[in-house]
Amino acid sequence: MKNLFPVRRSIVTAAAASALALTLSACGGGSNPLEEDASGPAASSGAAGPLLVGSANFPESQIIGELYAGALNAAGIQASTKPGIGSREVYLKAVEEGSVDVVPDYSGNLLLAVDPEATAASAGEIKDALPAALPEGLGVLEPAPAESKDAMVVTKATAEKYKLTSIEDMGPVCKDLVLGANPEFAEREYGLKGLKENYGCEPKSFEPINDGGGPATVKALITDEIQVADIYTTTPSIEDNDLVVLEDPKNNFIAQQVLPLVSSDSVGKEAADVLNKVSAALTTEDLIDLNRQVSGDEKRNAEDAAADWLKEKGFAE
Repeated sequence: MKNLFPVRRSIVTAAAASALALTLSACGGGSNPLEEDASGPAASSGAAGPLLVGSANFPESQIIGELYAGALNAAGIQASTKPGIGSREVYLKAVEEGSVDVVPDYSGNLLLAVDPEATAASAGEIKDALPAALPEGLGVLEPAPAESKDAMVVTKATAEKYKLTSIEDMGPVCKDLVLGANPEFAEREYGLKGLKENYGCEPKSFEPINDGGGPATVKALITDEIQVADIYTTTPSIEDNDLVVLEDPKNNFIAQQVLPLVSSDSVGKEAADVLNKVSAALTTEDLIDLNRQVSGDEKRNAEDAAADWLKEKGFAE
């Protein structure tokens, strides 16, 4: 994933074939599934064997990966999953090299990852900028209405103590606050650099916590080991623990729609159509509910939670 605004970070219509063709053909020279001969390798999945759906190393990405794989299998396109591949830097390379065919990603951060100088910020701008920015062999399909973006989150006690309603309020008191986030936050444009450039915020210290704003991050926040955390907006623990999401008036964290990042050589039209239908049905509220099932008290298996969603939405029986 990647950034798109000067230091800021982490629509679906039933995609017409022409729109999908533009998206995939603009990704830098990979084959366009819609232009393959019907007898060619892209006639079904586009791959010689089963498609491999990867995911990053946090639960939400794994859930979406299971949605993709489950929908493909239900449509008769063989797919398996490889969860927890790693950070964006790792799975981008995997898709580019062809060891993975599909990975769920987030539009804004993906753009910034491949073009750190990009300035697109809105969902539409990012969608338009992504295809041409991707390296050869990579493509993106239609983004979902679902959005999961980074947010600076504090407890109510911290918000009251420092009178915080926005990240801008954090600037003058940042020197007193320990910030916890994924290790990559220290290097990414929307991370420590973005907070400094956009809001003059340089925290007292940075605490790397490698769980994508999950239970370890929330526990550190609630116990006051850290005072500010980077937590995705679809994380149920925000609501469940009555945490405060600080406003972002300077758009340090840009639009982050969920979308499939694909190998344009192995994902054909039929598979792309299935994945686009999944995106069209996936909402932010769905993600919050799925995250609650898997990361909350239920501790459901991501595959089981995804299977129920697919049945509910008519993708599987």
